[in-house]
Amino acid sequence: MLVAILSDIHGNLEALTSVWADMAAFAVDEVVCLGDMVGYGPNPDEVLRSVRDRGARCCLGNHELGIVSRSERSWFNPTAQKGLALTASLLSPDSLAFMAGLPRFILLAGARFVHGFPPDSVTTYLFQAADDRVASWFDRGEPLTFVGHTHELMLLLRDGAGIERRELGSGRIGLADRPCIVNAGSVGQPRDGNNNAKYLIWDTDGDTVDVRFVPYDIAATVAKIRERGFPEFYGSRLW
Repeated sequence: MLVAILSDIHGNLEALTSVWADMAAFAVDEVVCLGDMVGYGPNPDEVLRSVRDRGARCCLGNHELGIVSRSERSWFNPTAQKGLALTASLLSPDSLAFMAGLPRFILLAGARFVHGFPPDSVTTYLFQAADDRVASWFDRGEPLTFVGHTHELMLLLRDGAGIERRELGSGRIGLADRPCIVNAGSVGQPRDGNNNAKYLIWDTDGDTVDVRFVPYDIAATVAKIRERGFPEFYGSRLW
């Protein structure tokens, strides 16, 4: 089975559309979104509709949580809180209801999918988890976990008594015969020094992950960010 894994689309419809086009070359059986489908980008409602039209399984991200629960907005900085309010104003009642019902994690084909850190955190970044916390998760016996939230591609696995953290580039990697955590990067807001949209294709039978880098029309997204009144740097940092 092939499972496409998307994370942190952040309202970037141009990036998502290019990812769908790239994905068309593969016989994908399932699509999983790891949260933060909205926030920062100018097309949150259109992105949610597109993801739902694809029948994707989606879990809750911190930006969805910040929109559906006002009490959770306090940990966002003031600029981000304004961006969340603007994002919320662009969402239909149906999209708001959809986000309110998102689960904190998904289990599929023997893997766990969560936005931040397992088992169900939507706010913990992978880099905040010390090696002993990662080792403790591995000790639970779940073989494979996919996360997002950091916007950076990463593979964590046990290395003897310690934890190895590998940065990932474009291409296919084999999953080691030991527990690991894979960070899927970001479709709409990559922050790893490469401005292509990123997503993964997990081959459950071959035990591999194909890391996909997809170019898209950044200028079009930046123009809409300005037109809709989002902070200027939401667009400039896409380059």
